[in-house]
Amino acid sequence: MPLPRDGLWQHPDFLRLWAAQAVSALGSRVSRTALPIIAIVSLGADAAGVALLAALSAAPGLLVGLFAGGLVDRSRKRPLLIGADLVRAALILSVPVAAWAGGLSQIQLYVVSALVGMATSLFQIADNAYLPSLVGQDHLVEANAKLEGTDAAAEIAGPGAAGILIQLLTAPVTMVADALSYLWSAALLGRIRAAEAPALPEGDAAAGGASLIEDLRVGLRHGFGHPVVGPTFMALGAQALSGGFFFALYMLYLLEHLRLDAAATGLIISVGGIGALGGSVVAGWLGRRFGAGPAMILSLAVGQAGSLLIPLAARLGPLAVPALVLHQLLGDGLMVAFMIHAVSARQAMLPLHVLGRVNATLHVLTGALLLLGTLAAGWLAGPLGLETTVWLGVVGGLAAPLLLLRPAIWRLQSA
Repeated sequence: MPLPRDGLWQHPDFLRLWAAQAVSALGSRVSRTALPIIAIVSLGADAAGVALLAALSAAPGLLVGLFAGGLVDRSRKRPLLIGADLVRAALILSVPVAAWAGGLSQIQLYVVSALVGMATSLFQIADNAYLPSLVGQDHLVEANAKLEGTDAAAEIAGPGAAGILIQLLTAPVTMVADALSYLWSAALLGRIRAAEAPALPEGDAAAGGASLIEDLRVGLRHGFGHPVVGPTFMALGAQALSGGFFFALYMLYLLEHLRLDAAATGLIISVGGIGALGGSVVAGWLGRRFGAGPAMILSLAVGQAGSLLIPLAARLGPLAVPALVLHQLLGDGLMVAFMIHAVSARQAMLPLHVLGRVNATLHVLTGALLLLGTLAAGWLAGPLGLETTVWLGVVGGLAAPLLLLRPAIWRLQSA
């Protein structure tokens, strides 16, 4: 669809999609904060119980990724997005209803957390495959930048808003707001008027219902076999493996090794949302200034190099906190800029009818490597020590931008 000079600001269907995601992104941050509070305050959950709740919100998404790719490619995307929103609304709403009825249990929280995580994974895979058909290839960087910026803004505002709402209304009542956000998102998606193209072209092997193995084969072939998309897959895999070390040890490193208090730790982490918002703003400029491929390499290289500030903070004395804040700004900001160009290239270069399977393959790959990195960090931290293990994770992450040094990526220009 050709757009006016003002681009996506004059695209009513994209604005509906954007508004839907903005509302649900804010609501999901509220729920992410409220669920563990309910588990601790109302049900007396211990540290292990809260950790299990967090794991269940992420791990089942890997299972969904194995099966969702073929489903997404064989289906209309918008009904899947609406269905995922409605399922999440019903699941979230079940928590305050059970609390008011006096029947809430930790088992219910575990089930809700797992099923919401699965519905969210399906939504993300379908959403990524739906966007190119909605806005066209020429506007993918702009669209992804707007969506990433909104997500970053929700990451900044969401936890604070959740805290205020929980303080004023209690956690169960606050979760009603999250359920309503998913219903509002579904309503906005239902108002999109653009006709969606057939899910698969006639004659595609998956049109009649391919096996899981065939779906995975298609995802791997089109993902890793592409001269541009393949290196970004490998870089994202390396980054996820390194990110597992960060995920496992960062809070422990700040609180126990650097002896920071909880307030300083929370402030440092919140700066990451500001960095991510900045990354969504500069991504387009980087692509226009250097070209999409060089922008990917530059943003990932500088962002990963910024991670060196984490272990260096232990040697910087009073400059430790400024160094960690700078890392949050650089690391989150430039990683978002890299992701915007990597996702846009994938959406523009691959056939629409394989995007679901390719996205699902990447979802499973990065999720599994993140989990592997997390487990490896926990295992190594004992014999090697916390600081040494953090160094290993950070240095390993420096391999990610090296995997992008391919001629096809150097030559890649912005649309």
